[in-house]
Amino acid sequence: MIYDAFRAAVHVRVPRDKAGILVDEQFGASILYDAVRESYFTSVPAEKSGQDEFDFEYGDDFGAHIEAFHPTFCKVLVRYNPEGDQSLNQRQTARLKRLSEYLHSDQSRSRFMFELLVPAEKPQLDRVKGDKKAYDLELRPGLMAESIEQLQDAGVEPDVWKIEGLDRGEDCERVVGAARRKGRDRVGSGALFLAGVRTTRRFANGSPPRPPFGFIGFAVGRTSFWAAAGLACEEDHAGCRRCRDCQPLLGLRRCVRNHCRDPQGKGRRVEKEKGVDGETRCEVGAVHPGG
Repeated sequence: MIYDAFRAAVHVRVPRDKAGILVDEQFGASILYDAVRESYFTSVPAEKSGQDEFDFEYGDDFGAHIEAFHPTFCKVLVRYNPEGDQSLNQRQTARLKRLSEYLHSDQSRSRFMFELLVPAEKPQLDRVKGDKKAYDLELRPGLMAESIEQLQDAGVEPDVWKIEGLDRGEDCERVVGAARRKGRDRVGSGALFLAGVRTTRRFANGSPPRPPFGFIGFAVGRTSFWAAAGLACEEDHAGCRRCRDCQPLLGLRRCVRNHCRDPQGKGRRVEKEKGVDGETRCEVGAVHPGG
């Protein structure tokens, strides 16, 4: 569903050279092959998902799996707190340095994207009386900048930093300053903004977020798509129990207004809705008790 929506957006108005898609090999190999064939920007994760410590999904064979798709970016998601478990940080840093050196060698043409998460340690939460919002506002920005500097000093050199949302402009500038320090001006124009939930909702409602100073864009995760689909269902699809059949293209909203109506309220109606590329994307039989 997300990839079809991405293709539709590029076809309609999103500049091809400003958009990209992130998908893993396990669930999206066919999407990656198609995206590369279509010359879209692609990003493939290298980490083993579902664990707090960064490790390679495919162990020592990580390079072969990257080169199988030649993605624009190889992406890692890393939980790193400079005041956290130092042994954990050292183990992660050693693996990340290895990946960084590989991606900057002649063996690969992919760039290095680093998604940094800084989960709160208990003493840090205690400092703000357990208030996670206060942690995000008062402590996390400084910890993010410190994390970036520690990783850089250890030889981890991303081309793009994918950053959790920040609420204050001065914090954005601080993080960008860390990413660009000591002659690293070429680093992704600073960072890629990972939009928070509030920002994503504003964008979904028609007001695109303006990237902060030094940031080159924003990322929208799958949770944002599910939320949007749920809202569309409630607003436009009331009474129809076949919502799931409408999902493959434009997030329900376009499909349901055209095919899920039975004005006479006399039973089933089946129609096909064509996507912007002319392909049939939806064929639904829906029962509506009223018009």
